[in-house]
Amino acid sequence: MSYVDPPQFVSKMIDAGENKVFMSARDTVIRAYMAGAILALAAAFAVTITVQTGNALLGAVLFPVGFCLLYLMGFDLLTGVFTLVPLALLDKRRGVTVGSMLRNWGLVFVGNFLGALTVAVMIAVTLTYGFTVDPNEVGQRLGEIGSSRTVGYAEHGAAGMLTLFVRGVLCNWMVSTGVVAAMMSTSVSGKVITMWMPIMLFFYMGFEHSVVNMFLFPSGLMLGGDFSIADYLIWNEIPTVVGNLVGGLAFVGLTLYATHARTGGEWNRPAGSEDFAIPVKANA
Repeated sequence: MSYVDPPQFVSKMIDAGENKVFMSARDTVIRAYMAGAILALAAAFAVTITVQTGNALLGAVLFPVGFCLLYLMGFDLLTGVFTLVPLALLDKRRGVTVGSMLRNWGLVFVGNFLGALTVAVMIAVTLTYGFTVDPNEVGQRLGEIGSSRTVGYAEHGAAGMLTLFVRGVLCNWMVSTGVVAAMMSTSVSGKVITMWMPIMLFFYMGFEHSVVNMFLFPSGLMLGGDFSIADYLIWNEIPTVVGNLVGGLAFVGLTLYATHARTGGEWNRPAGSEDFAIPVKANA
């Protein structure tokens, strides 16, 4: 069977986190660059579908194509390394330190941003014929998204900031679930199916993904969005990054690690109950 049980895929999560820490700076940035670019293209694709069909659900259903492609090619998103790399630190893998973890996060952030920004420029060019005409409906929608998800939050003050943070938490709860779900199968079809479901959920629900936003907001600025770079950083990107970190690590990485890699042991089993228990593999 292609299914991998939890103790095994949690071990794979820890190994993956360790491997990312020791990857060269060059490889880390290139892989992150490509991940940001592919996810940005998928976001542009989903927005185009939504605008042209008027059906947001259809855009969300098709958006995960980008995530599945980048994952299968071994590229890295900031949201994924937020969840995987700390597990190698918790597991006390040799050579994994707080400094090396922060190095990985920083390099992936830079790569993701550069990749997403590259696609933002390309999309802006294609929607305006090299900035010689006004943006079409898709371009106008990109500008509106940037405004509503920065100034829109700011209008609510602290409540808006809290909402933004929680949406960031919920986003990476789902996105990291997609990353982990791909490790539950050894077949390409199994990986794609398990990744597709949580990614579709996060996109349709309008949760905040730091890397997707690295495309949406720069492109929105270039296409006439009514917000500033400071609005983008303060009222979206920074709180979203923090929310993504908390969501992926607290609700996915740590829960799986604590219950499948470093379990709390068994509750006292009544005498004789072993005869009726279903055999299970020991935790790694």
